Amino acid sequence: MSLKVAIAGVTGAVGQEFLTILEERNFPATEYKFLASSRSAGKQMTFMGQEYIIEELTEDSFEDTDIALFSAGGSISKKFAPAAAKRGCTVVDNSSAFRMEDDVPLVIPEINSDTIYPNKGIIANPNCSTIIGIVPVWPLHQANPVRRMIVSTYQAVSGAGWQAMEELKSQVRDALEGKELHPQAFQHPCAFNVFSHDSEIGEDGYNVEETKLVHETHKIFNDNSIAITGTCIRVPVLRAHCESINLEFENPMPVERVVDLLHQAPGIQIVDDRENNYFPMPLDAMGQNDILVGRIRQDESLSDQHGINIFVAGDQLRKGAALNAVQIAEYLAK
Repeated sequence: MSLKVAIAGVTGAVGQEFLTILEERNFPATEYKFLASSRSAGKQMTFMGQEYIIEELTEDSFEDTDIALFSAGGSISKKFAPAAAKRGCTVVDNSSAFRMEDDVPLVIPEINSDTIYPNKGIIANPNCSTIIGIVPVWPLHQANPVRRMIVSTYQAVSGAGWQAMEELKSQVRDALEGKELHPQAFQHPCAFNVFSHDSEIGEDGYNVEETKLVHETHKIFNDNSIAITGTCIRVPVLRAHCESINLEFENPMPVERVVDLLHQAPGIQIVDDRENNYFPMPLDAMGQNDILVGRIRQDESLSDQHGINIFVAGDQLRKGAALNAVQIAEYLAK
C-alpha cells in the first residue's frame, strides 16, 4: 500500500526533527513531499539518501497526499490545514491553531490515542510544555485522581525556533567577551538570564503558555475538575524543557507507589539517584525520546501522604513536538 506524506515547514527546527525521527523509526511512507515558504522553494534537501526539491506551500500541495505533518506556525496552519483536509489528507498540526476546537482531537498517544478517530482531517499536537509535563502525571492520575497540580517550567529556547537557538549561542560568546547583547528572538537577553515566557500576558496576569497548560491538560485528560496553575519561564538551555510538578491526590499516594507506576508507564525513564544527587537534567534529556522523571518525594506540607513532588526533563523538539506528531502519524498509517 502506498502512503504519501507531506511535511509543511520542513526547514524549521521541528521540521528538521520530523525528518530525523521519521528515518529513525522507519516510518512506512512510500513517498515524501517537502513544503516551505517561497523563500525556501527550489532548494535541495537530502533525506534517506535521496534528493528532494523543496516546494512552495500552497492549497494545492496536498493532492494525492495521505498525511501531512505541519510545523509552520498558527496562521499558516489556519490557512492551509483545512485545504489539505478537504483534499482527503489528514493533518497532524503542531501549532495552537486547532487545539481547543471541540471537533479536533488533541492527542498524546501514551494518554488518549483512542481519540484520534473520529477526526475531520485535522489532529492537533499539544503544546510542548503540556506534553512533557503530563505524560508522567497521567499514569498517576489513572491510579489515584489528581485534584490539584502546580507546575513551574524551565523552558529551553528551542521552543522559539532556530533563530532563538543560534541567538543563545552567539549571546553566550558575546557576553563572555564583554560585548553588549542585542536580543532579537526574545525581548530580553537569553544568555545567563531567566525571564517570564515570551508569550502574551492576559488580563489575569497569566501568559498564554500558562493558560495552554491548563486548558490542554483538561481536554487531554477529559477532566475539567483538576485545579491547575502554572508559571512558565525561559532559561538559557538549548532544547530540553524541565518542569517542577506538585501533585495533590484524592487518596494517599506514597512515593513507593509513584515509582512503581512510573516504572510501568510508557515513554518515561526514572532518573532518581538520591545517593549521588543525580536527577533529570536538560543535557541528559537532549536527543532522548523518553521523558526523564526524578526528585520523587512526598509533599510533607500535606497530611496523610496526599501530595507528591516530581521533577521532569524532556527534549522539546522530540517528544515535545516532532516525536509526538510522528507517533500520531504512525496510528494513522496502521
